Amino acid sequence: MDFGKNTPQRPGGLKQCFVSALLYCTGEMQQLHTHMQDKFFPLQLVEGCLRGISRVILLNNPLSGALILAALLLESPWQALLGMLGLLASTFTAIILGQDCEEVSSGLYGFNGMLVALLMGVFSSAGDWYLWLLLPVCLGGAATTFLSSSLAPVLDRWDLPVSVFPFNTVLLLYLVCTGTSNPFFPNHPAQPPGAPESLIYRCVCCSHQLLQGVVLGVGQIFACGTVGPSLLILVAVFLFSPILAVYFSLLSSAGLSMSVQHSFLYSGLSGFNGALGCMVVGVFYILSWRTHLLSIANALLSTHTHTHTHTHKQICTLVLLLTGKNLKEYRIPTGKVTSPEQNFTKSAFTMISEAPCDIKDWSTGLKFC
Repeated sequence: MDFGKNTPQRPGGLKQCFVSALLYCTGEMQQLHTHMQDKFFPLQLVEGCLRGISRVILLNNPLSGALILAALLLESPWQALLGMLGLLASTFTAIILGQDCEEVSSGLYGFNGMLVALLMGVFSSAGDWYLWLLLPVCLGGAATTFLSSSLAPVLDRWDLPVSVFPFNTVLLLYLVCTGTSNPFFPNHPAQPPGAPESLIYRCVCCSHQLLQGVVLGVGQIFACGTVGPSLLILVAVFLFSPILAVYFSLLSSAGLSMSVQHSFLYSGLSGFNGALGCMVVGVFYILSWRTHLLSIANALLSTHTHTHTHTHKQICTLVLLLTGKNLKEYRIPTGKVTSPEQNFTKSAFTMISEAPCDIKDWSTGLKFC
């Protein structure tokens, strides 16, 4: 009798458990992070590394990091190995230097090392499984931690994140020092985008190829040039924040506004900077119609400087330094950023429960995990 009475309640209970588990896996998974504080060091290291992988695209979710790692393995096991070595080198260097434990466990010292390692593999002309490349990958990953530690006190004065400044600096130095004819670490020669095709051909281009280019614009951040891994990375973004996933996919199409070869459009090389540019606004600003326009402008400007990584980063930095009153009140302090959904919810709660206040009052009046 009891079994029959409880049977109708089981579907609802299962549905509730599924929704609860899904909500637990979204956002920053702060409960898991708190739970891992007293666990063994290897478990904490795994969580920190997975968060470091997701930090490459401004996420902070270990499951998102696991999905991105799976995408890298699907694309190229060699590239995945290089990325993990760079990540571990930068993370262990931060531990040895005695950097803040919370920042290390959140992956803030790992993503630059991973980016440097991935791009070293992309630019190398020696092919896959060239073991000599492991040496500069480890050294480059460690060097990003030194630069991050040095730049953080300077950028904190303007409430700016260190972001990918160490990655840009170390990678450019590596490419300048090695060149294309180095006997141990040869690199591919730089190729300009080239002249665009005729306007007539541009009008008859296939829509499915353009759609593929939008998806690949997401994957090109991790040097993934196929659709499957790129879709997996997009799912990782959606797991952290559906809003960012929509921003990411839509504004990666900003590359269509450029006059470049179709190969750049179809491969996603003309759109990944635009996707990152809009995500910077989505993470560091509370959503409003003003910040929507700002994200579009930042995506377009970032896209049109796609051949210059330093220029793209400078544009994003200038966006974070905007001092206009109507935008500054939506700016989130660097140490308080989280997913756009949580930012929007907390800001709405503050507007209801408190009188209007400036960004300092707002940031101190809320308790963030």
